[in-house]
Amino acid sequence: MGKNIPKERKEGMYKAILELKSLEECFDFFEDICAMTELRSMEQRFEVASMLKREKVYTEIMSETNASSATISRVNRMLNYGTGCLGEVIDRLNQKEGSEEAKES
Repeated sequence: MGKNIPKERKEGMYKAILELKSLEECFDFFEDICAMTELRSMEQRFEVASMLKREKVYTEIMSETNASSATISRVNRMLNYGTGCLGEVIDRLNQKEGSEEAKES
């Protein structure tokens, strides 16, 4: 995100996201605030990032997500040289899913 955007302008939406109470409410919020193409792009990038974290190869990711090699490369760059938050969140989700699967066994 651009560093020149005043902090006050950035905070409101993110504070609103933290107020979401359920997955369904999250779906509805993002459907209201994003164009469908924006939403699908973000979902695709997240899926690509998750697959990269699982060490999937580009051809497999392209096949499963229909993402271009440029998109995969961009997401890979974010994972390797970004803030680190995306990777941390994916790791948390994977740990949570692993814990839930262990409970079900």
